[in-house]
Amino acid sequence: MRAQVTALACSLPRTQGVALARWSSAEIVRRLVALGSVACIATHTVSRWLAQERLKPWRYHSWQHISEPQVFLARARPVLWLYQHARVLLRLGIWVVCVDEKTSIQARERERASDATMPGRPMHMSPRYKRGGALHLFAGLSVADGQCYGQCQPRKRFVDFQRFMVEVIIPAALQRGILTLHLILDNGSTHAPKRMETWLQEVVTANDWPITIQVHWLPKNASWLDQIEIWFSILQRKLLQPNDFKDLAVLEKTILAFIAHYNQFAKPIHWSYTIEKLEQKLSVN
Repeated sequence: MRAQVTALACSLPRTQGVALARWSSAEIVRRLVALGSVACIATHTVSRWLAQERLKPWRYHSWQHISEPQVFLARARPVLWLYQHARVLLRLGIWVVCVDEKTSIQARERERASDATMPGRPMHMSPRYKRGGALHLFAGLSVADGQCYGQCQPRKRFVDFQRFMVEVIIPAALQRGILTLHLILDNGSTHAPKRMETWLQEVVTANDWPITIQVHWLPKNASWLDQIEIWFSILQRKLLQPNDFKDLAVLEKTILAFIAHYNQFAKPIHWSYTIEKLEQKLSVN
């Protein structure tokens, strides 16, 4: 019986004709009874057996298979190299910036004001709220020093991204006296991969800006290589959760205030994933 419990736990429910995504101890018990393997068995017995076998079929992890290692490496190598040398490059007038969007940030006004933390009790929030709409945050992270630049917009289109580049990122580069700007971008439609580099060259020429901009496209399905995603998680944990904003104006003002506060103490992200580690992972020299 214990072997049968282990076998069920190591199978996908749908292969057993059960309309479940994952097994639980209770569902394994029900399946055993349905199969006629046992008339009755305690759920805690099954749980104890699974614990002894170190099996947790209710848990899961997603994973990404790299189907074309050479193509992936061709895009990942320059990005990882820039991460590794970003501080030295900045002293030479070469700035590495990761740019992306955090989309559909909700403004939710709670029914009543939150209660602050007290001894033995966490902060209390009302479960009821009114929706006040959503906006999109366009942000850029300076890899060398951790400084962040942001702009909130009501829509997420290529023209909105262009506005962010022209009004925020490029002026910041010029203010820093940057000679070459390296942009790290994913392949999202907002960035218009087929048009981006041509447009950047045109806008720099038209404005006679003394700067060269190079774009480095991340491999597909490789958001884990984008440092701005780490900063977005910081924003989510430190500001957006729990979500309590009266309207979009308050939400935007608070996000920009958080960026200003963050930049006072900003540090570069400790990035330890190197080209060598990636090559070893893919067994490619």
